[in-house]
Parts: sequence; C-alpha cells; structure tokens
Amino acid sequence: MIEARGLTKTYEGTLAVDHLDFQVVEGRVTGFLGPNGAGKSTTMRMIMGLDRPNEGSVLINGQRFSELKNPLRSVGALLEAKAYHPGRTARNHLLALAATNHIPKQRVDEVLDLVGLTSVADRRAGTFSLGMGQRLGIAAALLGDAPLLLFDEPVNGLDPEGILWIRHLLRGLAAEGRGIFVSSHLMSEMALTADHVVVIGRGKLVADTDMANFIDANSGKTTLVRTPQRSDLQALLTQHNATMTFVEPDGLQVTGLETAAIGEIAFSAGIVLHELASVSASLEDAFMSLMQDDVEFQSHTTVRLEGERA
Repeated sequence: MIEARGLTKTYEGTLAVDHLDFQVVEGRVTGFLGPNGAGKSTTMRMIMGLDRPNEGSVLINGQRFSELKNPLRSVGALLEAKAYHPGRTARNHLLALAATNHIPKQRVDEVLDLVGLTSVADRRAGTFSLGMGQRLGIAAALLGDAPLLLFDEPVNGLDPEGILWIRHLLRGLAAEGRGIFVSSHLMSEMALTADHVVVIGRGKLVADTDMANFIDANSGKTTLVRTPQRSDLQALLTQHNATMTFVEPDGLQVTGLETAAIGEIAFSAGIVLHELASVSASLEDAFMSLMQDDVEFQSHTTVRLEGERA
C-alpha cells in the first residue's frame, strides 16, 4: 500500500502540494486526476523519493522510499517517457536497472517481450519513437515485478492499439493483486481503466472515491424525452420545477426530475412518449463540473466549426 499523510511541497514560496492524504491499495487501479499544475507529477515524484516533502510523509508498505533495499522490487514507476541514456540499447538499459536492484537477467527478456520490444531490444534507445520510448519506460516499471506501480501519463505517444494494450495491461496487473496508481488527461480512457479516483486541484485533495460514486456525485441527472406533444409536456414539467432544453426534432433534455417521475407525469396527462431514457454523465462531464474553478488557465473563446450557426 502507498499511504500519503499530510504530504506538502513548496517551491520558492509557491505551494504545489497542500497536505494531501490518500491511499493506493493493492487489487485496484486508482486514477489520479487534476488539471495541469494541480500537483500530480510532484506528488508522484515525492512517492518515488525524487522530491522531498516540506511536510508530511509518504510510505510504501510502511517504509519511506529511501528505506527500501531494492526499490524496483517494491514499487515500479513510469514518470518520464525518456528516462534512459540514448546511447544504450533497450536491453542494456534494463540490464543496468536489473543489476542495481538484484533482479535476475532473464527478467529483462520477459518484460521486453511483455511490452512488445523484443525485436528492437538491441537498438539504441535514442532512436526510438515516443511510443517505443514509452513502452521501454513501462518495461522498466515492470522489471522488478513489484506489487505497486505508478504510471504518469502512460498512453502518451501510443497509437490506438497501444492505448488498448496499456488499458488491458493495467487492469490485468490489478487483477493479479497489484496496486496501480495512474495519471492521465484522457478522461474517456481513465473511465475504462480506473476503479477508484483521487482528484486534486491546486495541490489540495478534492475527491477520493470509487469511479461510479464520483460521476454520480458531480453530475446532474439528465433524462432525454421525445414526444410529438413536446410543448404540452414542457408545460407540465415546468410546474414540477424541472429544467429543460430542446433537442431537435421533438425532444427535451430534462434535469431536476427523476426519469420515472417524468414518465408518470406524461402517462397521467395522456402524453405519448416515443423515447424516455436516462442519460449517463461521463467522467469528463463530472470532472469538468467539479474542477471548473481549479483550472490554472481558462479559455473563454468559443470556436465554431465551419457551417455551424452562431
């Protein structure tokens, strides 16, 4: 387990991480979300002993990173896509890491095969594309067969096949009982990968809950209704304090009333419904709703596509 207690980091008087408390437990994928500048990378660096907190602590199975005898056997991490010497081959890069952590040499070939780099294992890493470098970083994280794994933006540079592969990899590792802590700006991908989310904004903890609860708690419940009697239904729902927007050609998007209640109101008034469906919010919707005041740089410009009406 990774446990952060009051984790705080200041850079030249600027508070980057502000008294964070959270846990990463084995057997699940914990998504780490927050806008740019929220403190995600700084937090991960403190977990791995690369930055020292000003206050608080972070423990890996009860120990600080500096106390671990063979760190890669306890926690593996991908924090920077190209954290390797460009003149070394992929195999030699991993062999050097294995030697310093008392990891058997055969494990190098196992992880090269796992990430799909066996055929290029003897190429210099400096010639790798961004996606290949990302795979090499993932191989390094997996080298120690650690029970805890951290990944900072692991899908950067990966093509669609690679993104699908990393999703299955992370979920598979969690199913084996490992604790996975992963940050990503791809909300649609995080929704498919993570079971639990830790959300921070401006260095502070904003949410620490399972994925379904996070989405439910931070998005309004919406119902799509289609009826040839739209005006009649609109008048009735207004009496029940519902909020509506038109969806052409004959629909209403309704908030403020449960789906079942809308159906009952329509039935009682003899209004014909062609569609009555609860609309599930996305992780992106919930995240943007929660974090709208914590985005470091906000744009107020609306860009219209060609042919779109003003």
